[in-house]
Amino acid sequence: MIKKYTCQNGVRIVLENIPTVRSVAIGVWIGTGSRNENAENNGVSHFLEHMFFKGTKTRTAREIAESFDSIGGQVNAFTSKEYTCYYAKVLDDHASYALDVLADMFFHSTFDEEELKKEKNVVGEEIKMYEDTPDDIVHDLLSRAVYGNHPLGYPILGTEETLESFNGDTLRGYMEEYYTPDNVVISIAGNVTEDFIKQVEKHFGSYETAYSKKDIEKPGFMTQNIARKKDTEQAHLCIGFNGLKAGHDDIYNLIVLNNILGGSMSSRLFQDVREQRGLAYSVFSYHSSYMDNGMLTIYGGTGKNQLNLLFDTIQETLATLKSEGISDKELANSKEQMKGSLMLSLESTNSRMSRNGKNELMLGRHRSLDSIIELVNAVTVDSVNSLANEIFTDTYSVSLISPDGKLPDNIKQ
Repeated sequence: MIKKYTCQNGVRIVLENIPTVRSVAIGVWIGTGSRNENAENNGVSHFLEHMFFKGTKTRTAREIAESFDSIGGQVNAFTSKEYTCYYAKVLDDHASYALDVLADMFFHSTFDEEELKKEKNVVGEEIKMYEDTPDDIVHDLLSRAVYGNHPLGYPILGTEETLESFNGDTLRGYMEEYYTPDNVVISIAGNVTEDFIKQVEKHFGSYETAYSKKDIEKPGFMTQNIARKKDTEQAHLCIGFNGLKAGHDDIYNLIVLNNILGGSMSSRLFQDVREQRGLAYSVFSYHSSYMDNGMLTIYGGTGKNQLNLLFDTIQETLATLKSEGISDKELANSKEQMKGSLMLSLESTNSRMSRNGKNELMLGRHRSLDSIIELVNAVTVDSVNSLANEIFTDTYSVSLISPDGKLPDNIKQ
């Protein structure tokens, strides 16, 4: 059972008691990410996430790390395009202690100049490491192709230039503007009772800022192609189609469709591109849902001389999917795959904490397991086929990283 409580200042607390486990996962979710940045401060959300681990008024960076190592717990964080999360997983006996440390990091980080300097170098190395993985960069290029100069097209890590401009005032100003109470969710899952809500409220329920949650600008879906020349062994190709926003009525139809297209080893793309023609080791599709839009991405990596054939094969797979539709067997298998993934995720307190935190932040609602199963079971062959014809049109964007940086001849210019 999920319990939801809203503090007087607007901070939301979501707690799921799981008495059959001995762990607790606590996540501090903030509704801000690279989408809330601009060209001058791109990367500040991610850099701020790093700096929360670099010392508070009462704990050094080493002491923060030792705080969790000493109790056999885990602490980490991540930044996405629309939210940031700081989280810990500990034994239930240490839940209160973990909450104290997370709150200390959130409210009392000092952003010491010496630590800032060191961490800039660390994140700079992270950016360089990312540049060494073309199969990752190509997805950022696709976001740039689809969203252009809208912040959804920005890289989450930022750039070396923007990184260099950050200082303590930059971070404090960004927190004041976006880490507002009405933009924060504390999600807890594990062996804790409802009384734990009072402890969370004691830490997070009274702080205020001068700002409130801001409206966001919805981007358009652009059709353009971006190619980059890079000394790589493979050509890395992404194709992006207009998708669905988070919480859309057809989202379960889309999940089924994506599973069938490129979400598993038995998917159409895997079978057509890898098994039948041997064109790629890695080929898959996935869907990204944002608050007001979404994108379905197809990725494939192949030799430069096979790029035209890879693109043609993907287009043939999509054409067949649209003209012939999915089979009853594919539908049944995909539904079981979804149910299996859902059930397995429920065995992890971390997964439950993440699911609840994200749902509260993005949707403001929580579906029961039974209602989700009902929605999955309601997906039909016709509903999936109809959605496939809506999504897979000539309105798409392409990104490419290859040794010569030249788009395939058969891609529309």
